[in-house]
Amino acid sequence: MLVLHGCSTVVSTPPTARTVPGQIIDQAPQVQLNNPADAEQIVLFSYGLLGTGYRFGGRNPEAGLDCSGMVSYVVEQVSGVRLPHNAARIAAQTRVIATDSLQPGDLVFFNTQNRPYSHMGIYLGDGKFIHAPSSKGKVRVEKMNNRYFAQRFDGARSLFSDG
Repeated sequence: MLVLHGCSTVVSTPPTARTVPGQIIDQAPQVQLNNPADAEQIVLFSYGLLGTGYRFGGRNPEAGLDCSGMVSYVVEQVSGVRLPHNAARIAAQTRVIATDSLQPGDLVFFNTQNRPYSHMGIYLGDGKFIHAPSSKGKVRVEKMNNRYFAQRFDGARSLFSDG
């Protein structure tokens, strides 16, 4: 069985009931990237991290990355915008989108620890995403319809405006 540890810090007050895809744990100011070309750069930059080792709490490739550390590192390198180092907090600061509206560079979230938004990755297109899983210990690409992830999908979100 595939086992994933959560990303970075644990939310100090976990929700008492399971959320539905797209529901946010808390509200925070929304992050929005204004340059549409950043989406392609996010994808390209993330491919450069393939094979990078996993490290709980890691937010740079030299020391290792966890899932939210990988996403925040990529976004900061591409756009200069620093995201929180926590999957649930990133979810709270990004725009909900329908799964069938996913575009390369959007974010995908999973409930891997019986708590919403405990894992995340970057959507690459063609039904694939890249993430930093603790199992097998390296940044890698997965299919969205992988049985493990499909059962734990928590929603899609975007850093970009809908216009």
